[in-house]
Amino acid sequence: MPHVRPHTLPGTRGDLAVREWPHPAPRYLALVVHGYGEHAGRYEELADVLTGHGAAVYAPDHMGHGGSAGERVLIEDFEDVVTDVHAVADLARAAHPGLPLVVVGHSMGGLIAARYTQRYGDEPAALVLSGPVIGAWELPGMLLALDEIPDTPVGPAALSRDPAVGAAYAADPLVWHGPMKRPTLEAFARTLEAVAECGGIGPVPLLWLHGDDDRLVPPAGSRVGVERLSGGRLTERIFAGARHEVFNETNRAEVFAELTGFLDGVLPAAP
Repeated sequence: MPHVRPHTLPGTRGDLAVREWPHPAPRYLALVVHGYGEHAGRYEELADVLTGHGAAVYAPDHMGHGGSAGERVLIEDFEDVVTDVHAVADLARAAHPGLPLVVVGHSMGGLIAARYTQRYGDEPAALVLSGPVIGAWELPGMLLALDEIPDTPVGPAALSRDPAVGAAYAADPLVWHGPMKRPTLEAFARTLEAVAECGGIGPVPLLWLHGDDDRLVPPAGSRVGVERLSGGRLTERIFAGARHEVFNETNRAEVFAELTGFLDGVLPAAP
């Protein structure tokens, strides 16, 4: 398990808890953008792979998530979250100037990472989307049509075929296990529209990873958004039988190999 260096940054809505998995001589920076209701600490294994591949890895807990300030899982404007993620990128670049930046977003983090790349398209050297909330995701509209948001938390079995992943998720005190909040759902709907309307990301290479048994964010809906977002440099890998969290799946070694192979193809070669 890699060493973790904590940071606290001022965010748009309060302090942000940031994890850094350092590398003594990195050749690139990796910015990991976590999903809804969770926190960056769930990405230890991904960070281990990326540091082993030559990255210094940085990952914030979003507002209202993990160790960061704010009412739990309340996001009123995802543009603020994108601004917060950019502040973390600035932290990474200040420590390691001149290195290429890779943005890796999972689920809700995929939506944030996509919007980040639209807003700051001259900064990322590559974008990686894992099970991204993008395109035709129906859940916000379905829940917003109800008078009351039902208290139906994510079922741990939907995350991975590995039962240990679900058990750890269910027992994690930093994971939100309650209902979604109406302002957050409204912000999801607005940002899905914004990403759709703001067009592609030009020449930025894009890797899309998804499980074909992802019932939380079905891949067919994500495809609409990914293909619209891509500027033509799209690499996709849909994993048979995999559920929502491909980085935590039973075949994660295969997923990590796809990730590092993609990065080898788009980043400058190691000296």
